Amino acid sequence: MKFSILLLSLLAGLASADTAKPGVKSDAVTSLRPEGGEYFGIYLMGKKVGHLFVNVETKGDQVTSTNSMYFKANVGTRTSERNMKDTRVYEAKPKGKLLSFIVEQSGDGGDQVLEGTATPTGMRVLRKRPGQPNEVINIKASKEVVEDADQARVALKRNQPVEGIVTDGTDLDQYKVATTLGPTETRTIAGIPVKLRQAITLSDKEKVPTEAWVDEKGRMVEIHFGPNMTAIAETAEVAKRLDKVEVFGLTRVTLPKPMPASAYDVPGTVTMTMQGLPDKFQVNTYRQSFTKLPNGSVAVVITANSPQKKSVRPLADPNGGINLKSTIIVEADNADIKALAKKIIGDEKDAYTAAKKITRWVNQNLEKDYGSSSDRASDILKTMKGDCTEHSLLTTALLRAAGIPAKRIDGVVYMMNEDKVPALYWHEWVEAYVGEWTQLDPTFGEDVVKATHFAVGEEGNAEITPLFGSLKVTDVADHLTPVPAPAPKAK
Repeated sequence: MKFSILLLSLLAGLASADTAKPGVKSDAVTSLRPEGGEYFGIYLMGKKVGHLFVNVETKGDQVTSTNSMYFKANVGTRTSERNMKDTRVYEAKPKGKLLSFIVEQSGDGGDQVLEGTATPTGMRVLRKRPGQPNEVINIKASKEVVEDADQARVALKRNQPVEGIVTDGTDLDQYKVATTLGPTETRTIAGIPVKLRQAITLSDKEKVPTEAWVDEKGRMVEIHFGPNMTAIAETAEVAKRLDKVEVFGLTRVTLPKPMPASAYDVPGTVTMTMQGLPDKFQVNTYRQSFTKLPNGSVAVVITANSPQKKSVRPLADPNGGINLKSTIIVEADNADIKALAKKIIGDEKDAYTAAKKITRWVNQNLEKDYGSSSDRASDILKTMKGDCTEHSLLTTALLRAAGIPAKRIDGVVYMMNEDKVPALYWHEWVEAYVGEWTQLDPTFGEDVVKATHFAVGEEGNAEITPLFGSLKVTDVADHLTPVPAPAPKAK
C-alpha cells in the first residue's frame, strides 16, 4: 500500500462565508498566520517520514495557497520517495472563487502535473505526463472558495464552524469539508506557556479528523492525522531531517501465534480477537462477522467461500454505478485498458470466469516490484510492474472495462517474513460483483481471497490510518472460542 497517498489525502483537508463587498477581503486573507509559510516534520508512529510546507499569501486581489509534501521510507529493501506540491489561486474577496490550480507529483507513483483553470462552464484540466501526449480533462465547475484554503484559521477568526467544498488534487472530484472548534489548552513550548486552540477538520472523502492546534498568533503547533500520524512545527532545516524507517515493519500487526490451517482453505475460516478496532469498522458482511466481548475486545470471524451465482456480463452496479466508473486513476475507458480486457477474456460471458481470467493475467504478467509504483492504470501498462497497489488498480480497471463492477479493498493480510514473526501486513486487493460480491487477490493469485485477509476500507482511503499502531490481535483460532464470564464478586 502507498502510505504517501493516504497522507496526501489527509493533507487535502487542510487546504463558510460572507457576502462580498467592494474592497473587502476574505477572512482567509485577514486571519493571523506566520509570514512566509510554515514547515512541519511528519511523524508516523514516532518516526519522521517526511516534511510539509503550507502557506497562504495575498497579492492584490488574489490569494495563493501552497501545500507541498515530501515523503520517504523504506519499503522492504527499496526506498520509496514521493513529492507533491498543490498550488491554488483564488479571488481574495469573501467567497472568492477558485481560479486555478497546479498539482505536481513526482517520485513513487509516477510523475504528473495537473493544471486546472476555471472556465465559464466548468474547469479545464491539462494533464501532463513524461513521454505521453498532454490530455485535456473537463470537469464541472468547482464550488471551492478562498475560505476553504485555510478553514482552520477562518473558523478560529470567526469563533464558529465553517463548511465548504474542496476539489481533490488526486481524483478531481469535489468533497464536503467542515471545520469545528475544539477546546483551549495551555502547553509549555520552549520553556514558555502557550495558549492553544484546537480546530478539527473533516473531509467527506477521508472521514479522518485532522486536528490542528493553533496559538494566539495564528501559528500551527501540531496537526494530528489520527492517533499515530502527526505533523509538528519545525524550522525548515529540522523538518527535512528524516529518520530511516522501514514502513512495513513499523506498521505491521504482530500475532500471538501463526494462522491455523483452516485460514488457507476454501471454504475456510479463522477467528481473530482484536483490540483497538473502532465500531465503524465492525460492519458485518458476507465475509466478516463481529462479536463484541466483555473485556472490550471484538472477535471477528472471517469466512472464505466461492461465489455460487452465475451471471452474464455486463452487469449493473448494485451501488449505483460508482464501481463501473472510469476515473483519472481507474481508467476503465482508456483504449489500451479496454483492448487488453477484451483480449484477456475473449468471448467469455460468465462474469466470475471472466474476473478470474483477468486476475490471473495480472498476477502472471505484472512483475512483483516494491520499488516501482504507478498511480494510474494506464501507467501500469507501460511499466508492467509494481506492488499490491498496482496489481489491484490494474485489475479493477480491467474488470470495469469488461462490464464487471469492481473496487479496491484495503486491509491486512497474514504473512510470515524472514524474521519468522507471524503478522498482518497492510495490503490491497479487489472486490468484484459477479452476480454477488466476491474478493480476488491479483498479487497472490487467489481466485477467492482466503480468510487470511481482513478488510477495513476501500480504494486507498485514508480512513484506515488511525489503525496504524493501534490495532492489536490477542488471539487467533480456527473457531470462535467462548470468553468466560467474569467471576462474581464475593459478598
